[in-house]
Amino acid sequence: MTKSSISASISVTDAEIAKVVLMPGDPLRAKHVAEHYLENPVCFNTVRNMLGYTGTYRGKKISVMGSGMGIPSMGLYATELYTQFDVDAIIRIGSAGGLSDQVKLRDVVVAMAASTNSNYGAAYNMPGYLAPAASYDMLAHSVEAAKKLNVNAVVGTVYTSDHFYYPRPEINQQLRDLGHLAVEMETAGLYWTAVGCHKKALSILTISDHLFTGEALSAEDRQESFHEMMEVALEAAWQSVE
Repeated sequence: MTKSSISASISVTDAEIAKVVLMPGDPLRAKHVAEHYLENPVCFNTVRNMLGYTGTYRGKKISVMGSGMGIPSMGLYATELYTQFDVDAIIRIGSAGGLSDQVKLRDVVVAMAASTNSNYGAAYNMPGYLAPAASYDMLAHSVEAAKKLNVNAVVGTVYTSDHFYYPRPEINQQLRDLGHLAVEMETAGLYWTAVGCHKKALSILTISDHLFTGEALSAEDRQESFHEMMEVALEAAWQSVE
């Protein structure tokens, strides 16, 4: 059966979308995850080359799909998955730039909450500020999985920026001083979308570069070498599937 969203951003053919979806920014990473971590993966979406796959992991159905870059793209795909395709939970799996001395290259970060310079949350018209935060049960599952897998997962606050090339680099020191572990571009948008749709969300990140040491992974490494993050995310997803 084919099911299309109103905006035709997702068109499902030959596969269902699972209740839990892993979402890297890069659709090619979604393809890599499906081919290397899921059993019998079937591609359900190719619209705009935003690849999506459904397969099984340890006997439970799990999907993986790209989100694109930035909060607007993440918000679009997450909203449609939550509201039009009956998805219960989304786990962002992505890269981040390290800020804190607590994190080093390839370290796993579990985002408990996200500060942001984005105005995206203003659409909820809440007096004050709607805080973007993870779903606690999923966060707890990820911490439990990290311990089981002997992965050093650092839990804390990240900073979601609308700018990849921010015109005021001195802001990084302020973010660091205020306790942010890393900077990236989607987590706050996912958390806002989840709470707005009354669904669940978690962001698990790998440090791909560090803004203060200057170390960085190659583009190929970013796409294919985040094994520890993937194992933690899959275990958390598995725990979230009833």
